[in-house]
Amino acid sequence: MLKPHYYINKVEAGCDEAGRGCLAGSVFAAAVILPADYDNPLLNDSKKLSPRQRYALRDDIRRDALAWAVGEVTPEEIDKVNILHASFLAMHRALDQLPLRPEALIIDGNRFDPYRDLPYTTIVKGDAKYQSIAAASILAKTCRDDYMDRLAEQYPMYDWLSNKGYPTPRHREALRRYGPSPFHRRSFHLHGEEPLLPFPEFKHPEP
Repeated sequence: MLKPHYYINKVEAGCDEAGRGCLAGSVFAAAVILPADYDNPLLNDSKKLSPRQRYALRDDIRRDALAWAVGEVTPEEIDKVNILHASFLAMHRALDQLPLRPEALIIDGNRFDPYRDLPYTTIVKGDAKYQSIAAASILAKTCRDDYMDRLAEQYPMYDWLSNKGYPTPRHREALRRYGPSPFHRRSFHLHGEEPLLPFPEFKHPEP
C-alpha cells in the first residue's frame, strides 16, 4: 500500500520522469496533485505494471487528480544540457502547467534542481512508496510511450514500438546500419565509449 502524502497539511505534488535511459526521443515528466484522502490500491511504480494496467490507471489519475500536467524536453535540448538536468527541466515544465500551485514537492530519485521557492524532498524509489509519485510515473510513461509509437510509424527500422527508444540489440544494430534518426540523442553513447554524433547521417532503407 502506497503512502498518501509526505508533507503534512500542504498541497503536495509528486514528480517523476520517463525515458531517461533511452537513446532516442524526448524525456517526459509528470507532476500530479492528488486529493489528501486519495486511495487507489492499484497505484504502483509504472515499471511494475502491464501496459493495460498503466493506461487504465492513467484514466483514473486524470479523472481523480486535483491537478496534473506533463512536460517534455526534446533530444536537441537533452544534448545541450545533459539528461540529468533535462529530466529536471521536464519536471519544471510539468509544474509550470499545473492549474493548482503546490506548496511542496516530492521527487522520485536522489537529486533535483530546485523549482522556484518550493520546498522539496527527493525519495529514492519514491514511485513505489508514494501515490502521487506513482501517478506521475504512470502519466510520464504512458505519454512517452504514445509519443514513441508515433515516431515508430516514421522509423520502423529501430523497433521503437517494442523498445521505446531503449538500447536493445535490434535498436543498436539499426543504428549501425542506418545511422541515427533526427530523434536520436547525439550525445549518448552506443557502446559506452563513442557518442552517436560520429555516426553517419540517417539513410532511408532500400525499398
